[in-house]
Amino acid sequence: MTIPGAARLVIQAGAMAKGGEMFILDMGQSVKILDLAKDLIKLSGFEPDVDIKIEFTGLRPGEKLYEELLLAEEGIESTRHESIFIGKPLELDYDELMGKIEKLELNLDNIQRIKDCLNNIVLNYDTRNDEAAATK
Repeated sequence: MTIPGAARLVIQAGAMAKGGEMFILDMGQSVKILDLAKDLIKLSGFEPDVDIKIEFTGLRPGEKLYEELLLAEEGIESTRHESIFIGKPLELDYDELMGKIEKLELNLDNIQRIKDCLNNIVLNYDTRNDEAAATK
């Protein structure tokens, strides 16, 4: 999707807003970073991997190959626009969440306990993925 197209989609979603909605915008097909890099090199008048080498460095801790827009437990609702959806977030109990945050605050002196608390607070958060990415 072009930048003007994306901007129009954001403005259209804003016009649909009633207050507090979480909009999910379908921006089209994903673009491979490798293809983007090669195109930019060619547009600059150079040859990829001849004039400018493309180097793969791997994932850094916390980086992802893709982003999930919603958790499996969440759903989306259609709108009158084919590329704009409204997310239905999970309901959280305020007192329960505050109790978990207080427990996190009590464990700020230990990395493993912080990770355990975060696993308990953030649905589908798994620190094993961070450790696997860090070793690549």
